[in-house]
Amino acid sequence: MKVTFCTREYDDLSGGQNTWLCHFLPDLHRRGIESRVLCFTLSHEEELPTVRSLRQAGVKCTTSSDEEKRYTEQRVRWLLEQLAENPPDVFVSNMVVPAAYYAGRWLREAGIPTVGICHVGADHFLYPGLLDEFVLGRAAYQVSAFVCVSKYLEQAVLNRRPEGILVRRIPCGVPIPKDVAKKPNGRLRLAYVGRLAEEAKRISEVTHALCRAVREVPGTEALIYGDGPDRRVVEQILREEGDGLRVHLVGRVENDDVSKYLLKCHAGVLLSDWEGLGLALLEEMACGLATIGLRHAHGGASELIEDGVTGLLVDDRGDGFVAAVRRLREDPALWERLARSARAQVEAEYGEERCAARWQELLRELVNDCASRKRLRIPLRLDLPPVHPALAVLDERVIRPHQRLIRRARRFVSRVMTQSGRKVGS
Repeated sequence: MKVTFCTREYDDLSGGQNTWLCHFLPDLHRRGIESRVLCFTLSHEEELPTVRSLRQAGVKCTTSSDEEKRYTEQRVRWLLEQLAENPPDVFVSNMVVPAAYYAGRWLREAGIPTVGICHVGADHFLYPGLLDEFVLGRAAYQVSAFVCVSKYLEQAVLNRRPEGILVRRIPCGVPIPKDVAKKPNGRLRLAYVGRLAEEAKRISEVTHALCRAVREVPGTEALIYGDGPDRRVVEQILREEGDGLRVHLVGRVENDDVSKYLLKCHAGVLLSDWEGLGLALLEEMACGLATIGLRHAHGGASELIEDGVTGLLVDDRGDGFVAAVRRLREDPALWERLARSARAQVEAEYGEERCAARWQELLRELVNDCASRKRLRIPLRLDLPPVHPALAVLDERVIRPHQRLIRRARRFVSRVMTQSGRKVGS
């Protein structure tokens, strides 16, 4: 069986979706499933971590530069050309790439089933467009199957009563290291792993929280692993509050090295407003860290942590968070019990082997249910649906000559009406 995945990676965008992909595809290969990746990047000048990691693992990864293919129509055509040259048995959109979902129309006409993966939380700005267009929208553009990485995302989709597609919950599996984090020996080391972004992550509040905890709870330190659009905000906070404190920004860590760093820590911190799943939290739990999360978050900590059993849930990033850090610092037995239970939970429910097996089952089901294959047809002209407002930031279209004329005519009429209104009112 051959499966092609589509993803995207930019300098300030990689995230858990691509971290998972780098671990997942070698697992599929061991199961006899050949994988290939088509990846959209900003430019070809730099080989970004996901592309580098995939190629090092022996996964063929072909990139397309947004500088060269700016418009959705160009990207759809590039995808279809790549897929026609080496047709897969199944096509999977790993991240929200509108062109990949639109290309699915011609793939399904050729008898190739398509899968969309919902990694983004229901609060993400792309989520409404993803569901409206490719799960609940016109049949021609609906995916064959829609995979949700968490229970709350699956339920949110099922509540909309989609018709004609498979909806499955398959979490992102994580590798289980042989080693586990060692018991704190006089110092508790906190770890934040993830994008440095305000959206969902609330990275400025998290940084303030880490600084306060280290300041108020003796014998603690904190490490921030990651990069993102709001890195400068983190650096500024650390300059203002971190002087003399043991709070350090480590920066970006290669996908394959995450566990190596986590095994040197004792407690993982995830205080996001919402998550699709919370892959970083799973990685921390797999390494045998105690974890602290936000009780009222959508997905992430609220779904993965059982308070007092596999971690601690707090009501806020202020007093509640500091109190949780103090509990872990002052009660080694509590830390040990939470850390052991967290790892056991991940081994039982979120290990990469278990999740890969569920993917294998879904892919086989799609292939077995597929009608006869045909030659993949690349249309001379792409007649795509109108841009969904929620997807507009990723869905720039070619402006055709007649569209320019219509826009000019509308602007002209608008000016005339404005001038007429002024004359009437004068």
